Amino acid sequence: MYPKPLIVVATESEIAPSIPFLMEHKIPYIITGVGMLATTHALTKALYSCTPSYVLNIGIAGSFSRHLAIGSVIEVVQDTFSELGAEDENGFITIDELGFGISSWPNQSKDGIRTNLAQVDAITVNKVHGNILSIESIRRRLPEVQVESMEGAAIFYVCHKENVPCMQVRSISNYVEIRDKSAWDIPLAVQNLNQWLANFLISYPTSFLR
Repeated sequence: MYPKPLIVVATESEIAPSIPFLMEHKIPYIITGVGMLATTHALTKALYSCTPSYVLNIGIAGSFSRHLAIGSVIEVVQDTFSELGAEDENGFITIDELGFGISSWPNQSKDGIRTNLAQVDAITVNKVHGNILSIESIRRRLPEVQVESMEGAAIFYVCHKENVPCMQVRSISNYVEIRDKSAWDIPLAVQNLNQWLANFLISYPTSFLR
């Protein structure tokens, strides 16, 4: 029998449709709370009490790209702590450039397990973008980034440090633009995310579902 994955999510609302399935099949999950600090603490604590085959972080995200439709489900393969560093009169200096650490972390896919989703780069933030000046600034600095969340890079960081395979899957709930919650569709994003999760868990692998 395969070891089971550990599903990691920030809020109960993002995973609520899947909780009966997870409980029925005894697939562990943790609800960390919002943000990178809460996520780092909760995931580190969980990894000291269980040994999952891999960590699967799921949740909703905002998209900088209009090429990603609201409700679409994507895999994040590179995630960056975009606010970690310093600034001077010329702009932002990453923690890498300062010589104090690493700001960008890749996923560590479990051998033989694929999401078959579109792959994107992301940033992890303490403050989600909703101001046109800050949005334009981050787009200039990190033009390859397509989505943002408040937890993803923390998941990758902890898993790299603990040598645990990890993947991150997000569903797009809104575009990163001047903040307008009336344009968001969180219910659609949650619905599509959980439908993907059910299909994925049945497919990869099937042994622990028996």
